[in-house]
Amino acid sequence: MKPVSQHLSAYALFAALLAAAGLPIYIHAPKFFVDEYGVSLASLGAVLFALRLLDVVQDPLFGKLSEKLRDHRGIAVGIACAVMAASMIALFAVPPLLPPLWWFAITLTGVFSAFSFLTISFYAQGVAKADTLNTTLPTTLHSAGHLSLARWRETGALLGVCVASVVPVAFGAVMDAPFTGFAIGFGVLALASVFAMRGEWRSVGVPSSTGFGTVLRDPVARRLLLVALLNAAPVAVTSTLFLFYVQSALQAPGWEGPLLLVFFLSAAAAAPFWGLLAERFGPKLVLVGAMGLAIVAFAGALALGPGDIWPFALVCICSGAALGADLTLLPAMFAARMAKVAPSAAEGFGLWSLVSKFTLAFAAVTLLPILQAVGYDSAALVNPPKALSTLIWLYAGVPCVLKGAAVALLVGTNLQEDGH
Repeated sequence: MKPVSQHLSAYALFAALLAAAGLPIYIHAPKFFVDEYGVSLASLGAVLFALRLLDVVQDPLFGKLSEKLRDHRGIAVGIACAVMAASMIALFAVPPLLPPLWWFAITLTGVFSAFSFLTISFYAQGVAKADTLNTTLPTTLHSAGHLSLARWRETGALLGVCVASVVPVAFGAVMDAPFTGFAIGFGVLALASVFAMRGEWRSVGVPSSTGFGTVLRDPVARRLLLVALLNAAPVAVTSTLFLFYVQSALQAPGWEGPLLLVFFLSAAAAAPFWGLLAERFGPKLVLVGAMGLAIVAFAGALALGPGDIWPFALVCICSGAALGADLTLLPAMFAARMAKVAPSAAEGFGLWSLVSKFTLAFAAVTLLPILQAVGYDSAALVNPPKALSTLIWLYAGVPCVLKGAAVALLVGTNLQEDGH
């Protein structure tokens, strides 16, 4: 029998693949199409919002489809990985065969649709995997298996985000088409991930579909979904505006890559420690503390200005460490709840995927047009004071408010409430 760590390392690698196709695409794709093809920020924001509206329909359906294909999930995952890799190559490595905005929309639809199905299937399979770990781990904590899997999975995801966020910037120093190299590397990672997970998709005899109603009728599941919505919103805001903030508010062009690396490496380094703390003190208490750290970090960013690179690096360290808790503990808490009330889990994670990604859409469709309306120009060396002030408050002030609301809701949630 293989050691548990060998099985979980495959989950870490697959999580890295999914992470590379998620948040980094929101960071890089809009700026890439602005710089390369002159597409307007407002148009890109509208497309991103439309794609997330598509998710309102397709994510729950993907949850049902994943459950229907439970006995053939390995084949379905292989096909979805191929679609995602091909769409990524078309997005970044192939000159648009249609008007750039249409090409942006079509290729991102392929990336995000495959990403949605894979994420739902991956996390649903993780519920069954964690239940098997609960019988082998030397602890009495009811969610021990979910926390152990989450440490591996989310650390892998955060390392994937690190690499995907900075590789295009690093490639830019040595090659003329850095995003072509990124897209090809993503295809190689997809092949490696499918191979590593080849034995993990087998059916483990979990109960048949329980439907969305079972999930939504459970008060704890509903509150965790709302916490996820509020807690993901600050990440969506800062991810959408990060490059613009560094370039214009800090006036530090060229520092985007190193600061992104600091942010995501801090998250990856902190994730295992948050998991260990949660096993000792409980995930809710630890997560509330991490969310408080994030509020302090975002508040600090409000006071920064031109040249404040090193203070902002400290902000990146603190907010990145807090993100490690968000991405490790919240999914583990939701998975543990699904194991109680909806063990098939696929529909539950269809809803989880929906609320998590909706925040990115909302950020894109609101923030980018607001910046354009106040006269912000990402290509300008100097922007009007009103535009810079708006950028800073959107980047750092809005997340403080949203995080505060998420903390209040989580504090008032009893995770042990009877699910029947």
